Amino acid sequence: MSKTIVLIHGAWLNSHSWEGFRARYEQAGHTVIAPDWPYDDRRPSELRRSPRPELARLGQRQIVDHFEQVIRALPEEPILIGHSLGGVFVQHLLDRGLGVAGVAIDPAPTPGVPLGGHAIRSALPVFGDPFSWRKAKVMSRAFFRKRFAQTAPAAKMDMLYDRYIVPTPGRVYWDGVVNPMKIRWDNPARAPLLLIGGEIDLIADAKMTEAIYNRQKRAPSTTELRVFPGRSHWTCLDVGWEAVADMALQWAVTNTRDAAIVPITDAHAA
Repeated sequence: MSKTIVLIHGAWLNSHSWEGFRARYEQAGHTVIAPDWPYDDRRPSELRRSPRPELARLGQRQIVDHFEQVIRALPEEPILIGHSLGGVFVQHLLDRGLGVAGVAIDPAPTPGVPLGGHAIRSALPVFGDPFSWRKAKVMSRAFFRKRFAQTAPAAKMDMLYDRYIVPTPGRVYWDGVVNPMKIRWDNPARAPLLLIGGEIDLIADAKMTEAIYNRQKRAPSTTELRVFPGRSHWTCLDVGWEAVADMALQWAVTNTRDAAIVPITDAHAA
């Protein structure tokens, strides 16, 4: 059984957002790797104040390739756990034959799956700016309060925003609709996958997570869906995040496949 876990963050956050999961998993005896996206490896306050120019040009393929390099350099194949767009990246990495098990928490829109209504509305601040594909965007505090973390305590909203929110390249949104990377839903090399949704997620609709599950279950490996009642997109940092963390890890440990690196195919490399 693999004792290594790779945590993959999504848009608007960096690896700092995994501090609770990381500590909890390390206390359970696991080696935890939480890489940042390229150009995201500073404290959120520093990133908001002075994002690197290269961040504006960062795309999904570069990020997935970055995580593939990290994973292939590890001494053993890891469990992959991702949140939001990180949950999409987990699916791409599994499709490349990487990981012994994967968990996608509140996965963002995934190529080949119809968008949910909340996902469409939540993407408007990016798609409403026709030049966002070449910008590093910053989430507004109002958006954070109303849609991204609407279940967080009102008195702590500003503190949470300051502690965790980072700029995100608009290109990662455009990459989802303009020549997106494809996933082979029936891939026989794909490791077991758990999809976790939040009942009141206003970024990644629970119904959209269910639709992703209906595609992913075409693979012969174990594929399951869990939807947490009353939980939002902020689920990995919100009150009660431990229940999400524990389910993700327990499921992955129970359902890991035998370790084996499967070489990347030409289709994936394209």
